[in-house]
Amino acid sequence: MIFRSTLLSVLAAPLLLAQQAPASKPATGEAWQIIPLAQSSLVYARDGSLIGEIGREWRTSVSIRTLPRYLPQAFIAVEDQRFYQHDGVDLVGIAGAVKDNLLGASRGASTITQQLVGNLHPDLIDRSERGLAGLPRKLREQRAAREMERHYTKEQILEAYLNTILFGRNWYGIEAAARHYFGKSAAHVTLAEAASLAALPKGPAIYDPSRHPDRNRNRRDAILDLMVAQKYITREQATAAKAQKIVTVANGGLAFSAPWFVEVVRAQMERAGVPVAQGGFRVMTTLDPTLQNAAWVALVEGTAAVEARPGYRNPTYAKHPKGSTDYLQGMVVAMDPATGDVRALVGGRDFAAAPFNRAVNGVRQPGSAFKPFVYARAILDSIPANAIVPDTSLELVVDRGVLYRPGNADGEFLGDLTLREALTRSRNPVAVQLWQRVTGDSVVALARRMGIRSYIAPWPSSAIGASAVQPLDLVAAFTAFPNLGVPVEPRFVVRAEDAAGRIVYSQGVRTLPPAMPADVAFIVREMLRDVVDRGTATAVRRYVPYSVPVAGKTGTTDDNTDVWFLGATSDLVAGVWLGFDRPRPIMPGAAGGTLAAPIFGQMLARSGYGRGVPWTTPPGLVTAELDRASGALADARTPPDRRYLEYFLPGTEPGALRVDARRLFGWGPIP
Repeated sequence: MIFRSTLLSVLAAPLLLAQQAPASKPATGEAWQIIPLAQSSLVYARDGSLIGEIGREWRTSVSIRTLPRYLPQAFIAVEDQRFYQHDGVDLVGIAGAVKDNLLGASRGASTITQQLVGNLHPDLIDRSERGLAGLPRKLREQRAAREMERHYTKEQILEAYLNTILFGRNWYGIEAAARHYFGKSAAHVTLAEAASLAALPKGPAIYDPSRHPDRNRNRRDAILDLMVAQKYITREQATAAKAQKIVTVANGGLAFSAPWFVEVVRAQMERAGVPVAQGGFRVMTTLDPTLQNAAWVALVEGTAAVEARPGYRNPTYAKHPKGSTDYLQGMVVAMDPATGDVRALVGGRDFAAAPFNRAVNGVRQPGSAFKPFVYARAILDSIPANAIVPDTSLELVVDRGVLYRPGNADGEFLGDLTLREALTRSRNPVAVQLWQRVTGDSVVALARRMGIRSYIAPWPSSAIGASAVQPLDLVAAFTAFPNLGVPVEPRFVVRAEDAAGRIVYSQGVRTLPPAMPADVAFIVREMLRDVVDRGTATAVRRYVPYSVPVAGKTGTTDDNTDVWFLGATSDLVAGVWLGFDRPRPIMPGAAGGTLAAPIFGQMLARSGYGRGVPWTTPPGLVTAELDRASGALADARTPPDRRYLEYFLPGTEPGALRVDARRLFGWGPIP
């Protein structure tokens, strides 16, 4: 009996307090006021689909007058059936709660107004306090609720409540909940969906319609029955609503999850002075959901395929220890070469576990993916693509007597090769010799003009990618080849609008000054097509037919710690990188052509890119049919499979100027 009396006093206290509390005195800190809550900024893809929100709480406030009547009625039915009769405190509800608790059934009696007070002013009213310790809180809450009802209409209170509630997963307010669960505005939810949403405030994680549809349906149907009992809807309407299946949208209502991309957008907007984190903005971006999805799937499947290869001994994503990110990472970034618009960006394998953006904030050695800069400088210096340079052992003194001996990944030297063949097969000594011949300073200057901002050391090893670069910069610089010499800057945001629809930020296409003449860029691009068609990147052709022109370059660093592929079509330039955040060998024999190039090919095949306007040939170039083996003019004895069409800057074609790199490098005339 002593326990029962104590329980009765605890449960009855709120009723006594409600009866005694003065309604005229404002609560401490004016907890009765409806204050504007932070909203989120919405981020849209280029096709207008939603790809993310920016803000601490994902919320978009809406007017209650835009909602179907049954939507707020569903919440009243389950949360506060006497909402329109009480003054902020439901004495009947409190008495009922006391009775139910005495009989062993636990339920609360807080009104919608009281819940709103607690949600708006958690610093003043801690709704987690329970029992005797919660009595002072209950008193403050009831006073504030009554004061709120004196200053605001029922409609204003109900609207604020619907815009305030947490519906789970950082989704606040009825608009965000409708958007992310059902893929539509709250103004367009059905009666069944309205009841499903009304089921969530009691326990968002428990009644989540995506994860627990059966639990949500049971509570939804109970709410529909309450709506019938309270005469908001008819029994026929409830029966029809109960017959509807719970159908939620995939991926939380987003066109595709692009968290790394959205984070770049947030950072750029804040640097531009647009406070997107404070909410209320609409940001239109360059992202293509189809390509983003293709890039994501290709990276997920590609990295998993690497981990499944024989000889892979590092931790895998599937079996990595909880909290660890020490597994194979990767990144993909894809741009429109004509505009610089970033169409897809994946900065890693798991944003929640490792949000670091490896495409934008990472700095890695590019390996042989840097060689196109060296070859472009050589073509610019009138060394033609058929010039002969030996792939041979070298020994260079680089600094204070330190010797540098560049080798090849296969440990072999192939002897005399044309520049085209050396790039196709990615022979390191040839690139180093070209660096020495045209001077490293001139290569660095060209890379700068193409958009590389990171420091490139003036050592011969930089010719084969020893100097680290930002992946996004490297991909952007590569646009100079499909653009015939004109690089473009990456663009993520097209424009941003405030809540009134005013444009507060816009960015046009930004091209850099021409980095090289169009004919030089064309020749290098044609050389890079050979890399894909018959060189180190033929893995791309497992997914992309030869009818689709693709230029590209593989890259692999020393000890197989970083692997790359940079590829270009007429409508896309993209880069793929794989490696560990703390550099270490991926596996024996790892190479960009076998690990990174297939990811590019899969992305291209899934997205439908590469079928745009065909590449054109700039005027003024000289052509000649050559023998691929010797680089000399083809004749009647040249087999058909060795014949190919070579392009020359005027004055460097065979017969006009016999250029033999052995003379250029001091090895004397051809025997």
